[in-house]
Amino acid sequence: MASASIYFTLDQIDGKHDVKRIKKTLDELPGVTSVSVNTETDSVAVDYDTTGVLSDRIQKQLEKAGYTVTQVNLESHFQ
Repeated sequence: MASASIYFTLDQIDGKHDVKRIKKTLDELPGVTSVSVNTETDSVAVDYDTTGVLSDRIQKQLEKAGYTVTQVNLESHFQ
């Protein structure tokens, strides 16, 4: 299993409703193992299995849900 983390900065995350919506949207993707949302920094951290989903798909899922991604940082974990 190849795991990775990706960090998104979004245009705006507005309260608990957005946090729930983002988590639900990303948890639906196969291979996503955890989602963490920080409303103070408008950031989303996603841990995932690269054999189940690719980083581009995660970003597209956020955009499809109506969020604007302003920055992306990718980190791979090799085992």
